[in-house]
Amino acid sequence: MLSPYISGRTGVFIDEANLFHSQRTLGWKIDYKSLFWLLYDEYAQTKNIFLYTSFISTDLKKHSFINKLVDYGFVVHSKETKKIISTSGTTLLKGNLDIELALDAHRFSDTYDTLILFSGDSDFAYLVDLLKEAGKKVIVVSNKGHISRELLRRSEFVDLSSLRSKIEFIKHKTTSKEVVLDGITSRSIPK
Repeated sequence: MLSPYISGRTGVFIDEANLFHSQRTLGWKIDYKSLFWLLYDEYAQTKNIFLYTSFISTDLKKHSFINKLVDYGFVVHSKETKKIISTSGTTLLKGNLDIELALDAHRFSDTYDTLILFSGDSDFAYLVDLLKEAGKKVIVVSNKGHISRELLRRSEFVDLSSLRSKIEFIKHKTTSKEVVLDGITSRSIPK
């Protein structure tokens, strides 16, 4: 998976919007807790795994998701999605954090030797060029439908689907089970 491309300390930067669209294309959901521990235990060798996402202020489900990401251990950078009304009256939603991700990846580049970038966005091509000029290795994790030619030419590519067995979200049944311990019966509900 990622190990063959890694040398030295590793920094991880995740474009959550790109990851969200990738998983929709792949047809399976990512378990972000499993993703965090996979990256932290096996690859990161760093204290921080950065994740960038946007939100709509009234979307309580997204706020809950962001809180869970923080609880899992991600360093989350988020900002509110903007509503832009075009001249034709069409409302567009814009919540891009590419510049924040790129600036942080460059700013913290002295803390890693290999960058793992979860995104396929061509906007990161210049960042990749700068990091490679500074002697850094760059691994891009995305899927074939969501990675730009610019990133494919500049970095090592790891298909997100190769991580599926370790990071796929599998919904657990919430049925209760009876447990008998020392003659005392209790009911537990698995989480």
